[in-house]
Amino acid sequence: MTLFSRSIDRVADIVGRVFGRLAAVIVGFTMMMLGLGMTATIVLLPAGVVVGLLGVAIFVGGLARPRDGTAG
Repeated sequence: MTLFSRSIDRVADIVGRVFGRLAAVIVGFTMMMLGLGMTATIVLLPAGVVVGLLGVAIFVGGLARPRDGTAG
């Protein structure tokens, strides 16, 4: 394995780990904003609270996920 291919492999590994976190943070933030918008109308208040809380859980999970991918 050459130095160039090891560098490419290392960059691909870092991008793969960061992409999962970034996707969770973006989806969680989007769900929080959607939930906030839904709670502005009384009709969608119960669904908005649920969507918002799920968004918070996904957002925090994306920020606090273990680095090596193993739980615990």
